Amino acid sequence: MFSFIAFMSRTCTIYRRAHFAASHRYWLPELSEAENLARFGPHARFPGHGHNYVLEVGLTGEVDEYGMVLNLSQVKRVIQERVIQELNFAYLNEAWPEFAQTLPTTEFIAYTIWQRLADALPLTSVRLYEDPEFWAEYRGEAMQAYLTVATHFSAAHRLALDHLSLEENTAIYGLCARPHGHGHNYGLEITVKGSIDPRTGMIVDLAALQRVIEEQVVKPLDHTFLNKDIPYFAQVVPTAENIALYIQRLLTLPLRELGVQLHRVRLQESPNNSSEVYGEFPLEELGTATAATPYPASEGKRDPSEVEPLAAGRGGPAAYAGSC
Repeated sequence: MFSFIAFMSRTCTIYRRAHFAASHRYWLPELSEAENLARFGPHARFPGHGHNYVLEVGLTGEVDEYGMVLNLSQVKRVIQERVIQELNFAYLNEAWPEFAQTLPTTEFIAYTIWQRLADALPLTSVRLYEDPEFWAEYRGEAMQAYLTVATHFSAAHRLALDHLSLEENTAIYGLCARPHGHGHNYGLEITVKGSIDPRTGMIVDLAALQRVIEEQVVKPLDHTFLNKDIPYFAQVVPTAENIALYIQRLLTLPLRELGVQLHRVRLQESPNNSSEVYGEFPLEELGTATAATPYPASEGKRDPSEVEPLAAGRGGPAAYAGSC
């Protein structure tokens, strides 16, 4: 009689973390000082700046008879010898030959670490944290890399459908249906994907990316009562799922204008609840609805709250058992 385990998949992905501290500078010698400062801001200042990097290496393989994909002691040694010893307390621009041609941005460092490890380890991903709110990931997809920016906003909401009674809404949404609403400190992660520039090492201008997220999402939503202050949520129940879809819609075209694509929106509503949506909002559903009503002239920005509700099938209420 065959054991059940014989029919189970034996493939598993494991992760190994490591740390190194290093400095770098964004500076292209073919540009003047003024041009470098205009392009890279304070990152171009001499003699550079540093980070406490956190490296996370993903490895996939078959689980062997000892219950391991790989011996982690061997994995640690490979990472230590090929990466950490050479980058820890280094000036990255001069640490590896690759960084002489391409600036050592977070995304290009992740790419280069993959190249340094690929012949020794069954890599699935190389993720590099520059700080807790900014990281890059490379997955072996030619020159495509991923960048994630983490931020937050605070907002109140009420989960209820106007055509239902308080009792009916409470049956669906629990305490979240109480008439005066409640609030959350929302954690937000936005991940974009794009191709690494062979000279700057970047997939996108980070300052421009952060500015789009701030102006399109954080400022309009922060310190609002979503149901009352954001016209969109007067018609759509502001569950974490619907807020994530709304943010996906807001960012799809502005990020394309920066030369990258939206890959993921992660919204952390509370320590217990979060939602994620992947990819861009369907372009055919955006239509002309993304032409938003402007801010007052003194602001000079768009008001992303004035978009039309999601098409049928994307904005329906979610069933909540208990409080959010």
